[in-house]
Amino acid sequence: MANVDAKAFVDRLSKLYASWESADEDNQWNDMDALVVIVGKDDVLYSKSTALQTWLFGYELTDTLCVFCANEIHILTSKKKADFLTPLHAVLKGKKDLPTLKTYLRSKDDDTESLVTISSGIKRSKAGKTVGVFTKDVFTGDFVEACQKNVLSAYTQVDVSAAFAYVSASKDEAELDLIKKACQITCNVFSKHVKKEIVTIVDEEKRVKHSKIADGIDQVVTEKKFIPAGVDADQVEICYSPIIQSGGDYQLKFSTVSSDEKLHFGTIICYLGIRYKSYCSNIVRTMFVQPTQEMQDHYEFLLSVYEKALENLKDGVKLSDVYSVVYDYVGQQHPELQESFTKTIGFAMGIEFREGSLSIAPKCNLTVKKGMVFNINLGFSGLSNPSAEDEEGKTYAIFIGDTVLVEESNPATELTALSKKKLSSIAIFLGNEGENGKTAINPDMLQDQKWLDRTRKEMTAEEKRKTHQSELSRHMNEQAKKRLLDGKQDALTKRPKLSSHVAYRHPSLVPRDSEIQNSRIFVDKKYEALILPIHGYPTPFHISTVKNISKSEEGEYTYLRINFFHPGGSLGRVDGVVFPDGDATFVKEISFRSSSKHGSVAANLMSVFQLIKEVQKKFRARESEKKELEGYVEQESLVLSTNKGNARLKDLYMRPVIGSRRVQGTLEAHLNGLRYTTLKGDKVDILYKNVKHAFFQPSKNEMIVLLHFHLKHPLIIGKKKHKDMQFYTEVGEIMTDLGRTQHLHDRDDLMAEQAERELRAKLDNAFDSFRKKVESQQQYHIDFEKPFRELAFHGVPYRSTVLLQPTTNCLVNLTEQPPFIIVLDELELVHFERVQFHMRNFDMVFVFKDYKKKIAMVSSIPMSSLDSIKEWFNSCDIKYTEGIQSLNWTKIMKTINDDPEGFFENGGWTFLDSGSDNEEAGSGDEDSEGSDEYKPTSDEEEPGSEGEGSGDGDDSDEDYTSISENSESDDEEDVEENSEEESGKDWDELEEEAKKADKEQAKLTEEDVISKRKRPNESKGQGPNKKKSKH
Repeated sequence: MANVDAKAFVDRLSKLYASWESADEDNQWNDMDALVVIVGKDDVLYSKSTALQTWLFGYELTDTLCVFCANEIHILTSKKKADFLTPLHAVLKGKKDLPTLKTYLRSKDDDTESLVTISSGIKRSKAGKTVGVFTKDVFTGDFVEACQKNVLSAYTQVDVSAAFAYVSASKDEAELDLIKKACQITCNVFSKHVKKEIVTIVDEEKRVKHSKIADGIDQVVTEKKFIPAGVDADQVEICYSPIIQSGGDYQLKFSTVSSDEKLHFGTIICYLGIRYKSYCSNIVRTMFVQPTQEMQDHYEFLLSVYEKALENLKDGVKLSDVYSVVYDYVGQQHPELQESFTKTIGFAMGIEFREGSLSIAPKCNLTVKKGMVFNINLGFSGLSNPSAEDEEGKTYAIFIGDTVLVEESNPATELTALSKKKLSSIAIFLGNEGENGKTAINPDMLQDQKWLDRTRKEMTAEEKRKTHQSELSRHMNEQAKKRLLDGKQDALTKRPKLSSHVAYRHPSLVPRDSEIQNSRIFVDKKYEALILPIHGYPTPFHISTVKNISKSEEGEYTYLRINFFHPGGSLGRVDGVVFPDGDATFVKEISFRSSSKHGSVAANLMSVFQLIKEVQKKFRARESEKKELEGYVEQESLVLSTNKGNARLKDLYMRPVIGSRRVQGTLEAHLNGLRYTTLKGDKVDILYKNVKHAFFQPSKNEMIVLLHFHLKHPLIIGKKKHKDMQFYTEVGEIMTDLGRTQHLHDRDDLMAEQAERELRAKLDNAFDSFRKKVESQQQYHIDFEKPFRELAFHGVPYRSTVLLQPTTNCLVNLTEQPPFIIVLDELELVHFERVQFHMRNFDMVFVFKDYKKKIAMVSSIPMSSLDSIKEWFNSCDIKYTEGIQSLNWTKIMKTINDDPEGFFENGGWTFLDSGSDNEEAGSGDEDSEGSDEYKPTSDEEEPGSEGEGSGDGDDSDEDYTSISENSESDDEEDVEENSEEESGKDWDELEEEAKKADKEQAKLTEEDVISKRKRPNESKGQGPNKKKSKH
């Protein structure tokens, strides 16, 4: 069991007690002195008791008694559950406005003593006479009977179900996140399975029972293709058995079940509800097969009624008023439909699917609050269709429903908007009969189906990609221009300045050494300064001003040359550095010479050269360490969990390595982060809030199984910053002894392979269990991403070829070091270089939204992977371009950063789009222009229009053209004759002729080939003779 979310518990408990202490006359808690909640072991899908436990603790606690008194909370449960609740004791002690928590451990024999103690606590709470209960919850078992006998029987009981429902109806951010995920799954299942299944049945004219379709939906709910990234499939379940209705028998309520009648091809109503981590979602859709115009009009009107309901469902409005407005609107627009309108148009939902006390109905006067989640479901029943061909189609109903969120002043927001309900999306219009005698369905309903006949008119995958990419291009340029221009002024003020190092801040600090007085070069290690004699005066320079130093010997002289940093010169790899005082006088270089005759002076130059190198090395090492620490953000302290059941993985290695050699350690989950402890006692803490992306890569087709954390702020490991922390263990032999003789059926090898398979499965399960426990903690949302190996491709991001695998939000290679991680949200665009049909590989360049950041590149990607990579980027809404050449990206990015406004005024990134298109268009234009120049128009051939170009050159061109035309016509005649001769030949004769043709072809000499190649070139080469023409 994971850790309890203490923050959510405190916030929700505060809401509960604030509502209890409210002085409102309508307060439904006023009649009780304590709240008693008993949960047994019964497998109950919905109950207020389990809903309260889930709301407060995040989990259902079976065989548990919870008593909420005015100043105390008493909980009787097992030891494991009591340990789970332990962190709440410390949290409640610091809250003066909240009660204290007391937990009691259940006895194996009898709990009477603990129950009596709890009962006495009820007597001390307020009047101590009345307890609030959830009367509709019925649990059984010895524990429940004991609680009723020793606790409940002594007090008056009042039902507070509606009061709790109203308190818990407004959802916080964590609850809304779970509901949104449940809604996404619901929409995926309906759009990708239910709708497809029904359209298939209609298209193939199958006879399928309603119940069978519903059972099929129930079985596919947890399939991977319907589950979004970051959602635990084990926590997904159905809210109720899916309901399919058709054939005139319609009951517009959720308590019905799918019948065993066959699906009727008329009006089909589908109900689908899915919940995730106990939080529910629901949609209702009506599908039509060949609807009449009246049916279409009624459906369009129902959509307008639905919009009216959304407009009025706002904070502060009574539920009865919402219904009245909608009901009156139906009466005003279509009075004949008012009697057929549903009696309620929705209900609140959350942990429980349907909250009856919060229905949008005429008699419910409770006030809507911001953050409440409702299922709006409305429709018309008992409608008639006289033009129907069969009896089942003469009566029909229309019913739609969506999960919505109440806003403060705006209309309610649809959370299930992904499932479209426009008429074009749910109506099946039949066309003419096809070749097989079956009736064809309108292509709009089948456009998402893989089995759609490819002969029907539709956009190709490449056309769809291009259309989508053009939209992305326009949006990207707009966003980039706005982002760059807004940040331009800030960038100007953040230009880096060269560190202002001063050799001596006061003349008294200058050393009084004899070498300085004798006008010799002196190196001061203490102040990292270099004192040079210039015109007889000792002049100090800080070591940071020295760019490089060189020593050389020529004849009897020794030269020492010192180069300094100066404006206009190279500053190494520091881009955009400016000097503190650019107008000062700078020394570019100084050279000293000494003769070998003066041995002491020459020896001093040698000593100075070595000392300067030594001081430079120490200074640069210290500056490098200081630069490493720039931007480092100090982490908060890790809050250790005292729970013995913490998630833990043993015998792991960490990358980067702590120290010189890798050492095994243990990774353990705590309240706000993870701690890795080596066998030597070294510790590394990773806080959940510092994790940007987390990855879990199983051992399938790999030699290691790993957890990888890509951090927001780097950690310092070994005096270096690291943004990637990886924990792994090996599952097989990374190196194999090739000299060892092996046999295919060697018993030891077979046993070793079996042992390795078992080890892989064991480690994968251990890592996966750890991942799930970390994800289940509710205070911090950590979602581990798994690489999609089926979308993987090979490439070279650094020096070696690796397997690059997409995840939900990234493109990664985690196995090789250093890890390669590209976060998709940070990308501006992707450019493919060297894309030509004759090339076997291409390169991929990643341009980031932060244009100051260096571009990333992956080279040598097989050309066979290009289409799948394009499709993946397109599905991720990432703009991509391609070209045939490699570009100078350093120069391009510098140009953009220097003048972003001018860059986007000239079209921005569209130059990458136009590159490949214009090249293709340009080549076509050149061909067409060449043909126009080569073949003169009739106007140019008219008498009297001859110019300088009407000499021998034109004659030669005409001769060459006529020759080629004659040869083409001759060839055509030969082909026709041959085709006539070969019309009656068998395979043997054709084979012999082919052999003869091959032999004749082989007899062609090289000179013949060369002459054939030269002939057109020679004729073309006569063009320059135009200058020799005489008139």
